[in-house]
Amino acid sequence: MSRPPRAKESVLDAFEAALIDGGARGATMDAVAAAAGVSKGGLLYHYASKDALESALLERMRRLVDIDVEDMLRSPEGVVAAFVRTSVQTGSALDRAIIAASRLAQAGHTGASAALREVRDVWEAALRPHTRDETALQLVLLVSDGLYFNSALATGALPGPIPHGAELDALIALVERAAR
Repeated sequence: MSRPPRAKESVLDAFEAALIDGGARGATMDAVAAAAGVSKGGLLYHYASKDALESALLERMRRLVDIDVEDMLRSPEGVVAAFVRTSVQTGSALDRAIIAASRLAQAGHTGASAALREVRDVWEAALRPHTRDETALQLVLLVSDGLYFNSALATGALPGPIPHGAELDALIALVERAAR
């Protein structure tokens, strides 16, 4: 009997959530199976090992980054503006994948660390033609990092400033002027 394709995604979603909520130690195969509502055998049917789950999560992140870059390149407001605007964490699928990969990297997973570096490289390559030089490129990336960091902290004890609306528009305009 064939299992529905959604079951495989549900298992990967559960693994991602377990990483976000409990870190790498909390994301056991048993915990993932329980959260996904499948037996451990069902989990192993889709992902034969924890390594396979980790690889699938990192591949998901890479696919989502590719979609993000495509969206940036098609954005009518421009690549730099689109990148900065989407740097405020919203709980999107990409945000969740990055956080989950970061949890793996924090636990010493070298593949996750390399995948996160690749993500940065992909964004740099997309932004580079739209900035005047490497210093301007780094400015855009650092503003993005700051927005992402502050929005990630907003749910914790140390919230940082998170511009919205006109404030975000003004920040983006300033970054674009500096980057050209």
